[in-house]
Amino acid sequence: MEERLEAVLKRYHEIESELMDPEIMQDFKKVSTLSKEQSTLEELVKKYEEYKKAQNAIKEAKSLVNDPELREMAELELTENQEKLETITKELEILLIPKDENDGKNVIMEIRGAAGGDEANIFAGDLFRMYTYYAEKNNWKIEVINEIPGTSGGFSQVEYMVKGENVYSKLKYESGAHRVQRVPETESQGRVHTSTATVAVMPEVEDIDIEIKESDLKIDVYHSSGAGGQSVNTSNSAVRITHLPTNTVVTCQNERSQMKNKEQAMSILKAKIYDNLEQQKNSELTAERKSKIGTGDRSEKIRTYNYPQNRVTDHRINFSIMELDRVMDGGLEPIITALITEDQRRKLEGE
Repeated sequence: MEERLEAVLKRYHEIESELMDPEIMQDFKKVSTLSKEQSTLEELVKKYEEYKKAQNAIKEAKSLVNDPELREMAELELTENQEKLETITKELEILLIPKDENDGKNVIMEIRGAAGGDEANIFAGDLFRMYTYYAEKNNWKIEVINEIPGTSGGFSQVEYMVKGENVYSKLKYESGAHRVQRVPETESQGRVHTSTATVAVMPEVEDIDIEIKESDLKIDVYHSSGAGGQSVNTSNSAVRITHLPTNTVVTCQNERSQMKNKEQAMSILKAKIYDNLEQQKNSELTAERKSKIGTGDRSEKIRTYNYPQNRVTDHRINFSIMELDRVMDGGLEPIITALITEDQRRKLEGE
């Protein structure tokens, strides 16, 4: 471990030197890349400095243990720093786990009502509200890109972008089928129904990540429409883009500008194609899939929201919390934390 940490420390100092080079300072792109790399190493370097400080304190305390006058103080210092070193070592092991290159990215989320008709669409709306509140708690910004309202409320489909710090690192665990168990408002007999909505979480894709040829696209423009099909405006501002090789279709009609709708539609298209490529690649790496929290597939049932018992259960890690009301108001952090902790544990064991 120390060899790896020394290599990280060496690289950190190399970046510091490079960023002071007048020639490199003229290259904005290079400075941005180096600064980003330095930022990813900073926490590890600081923790390693704490590690070395604790080691030195242990060494010093051991040298004083045989001194009759200082023995009691030295033994106390020794115990405290040995415990500290053990804690720091565990923290360093986690920090040394290879990071997901997408963790720092914004995400595009898609929520669809699935099995359960109107109730599924209403639940899709509830999930969108839950994620909106969770985003607010994290000081993230949400931009709706496309929405198809349900006839009785909620959404048949809603696509939106979440922007902020390390968004993907937390929301990446949300992909899959979410199941709700509750009495619908339309149920006169008071029976509990089960409905599902699917969630897809995709990292925002930059041009350098994936290239899409203009010749592979079919672009249609039309009048934006709202619930019931009524026209929202009279100009052809809505955009539908079809990627012919994969038959991937995306739509955006929330902006009044056709150009803005096209830009947002392209963002979704890139994210969807990239996500499909990643899933294909991961399905070939069976060992990696075994250690991963869930498949990320929308058909995988990942969580149940049981309203009569006020319980939320994440089936991937067998984690339950009796605070459904708080979770639906954006209190997702306990579940996200449990998922991250289990993910780290599995990766550590995999190493």
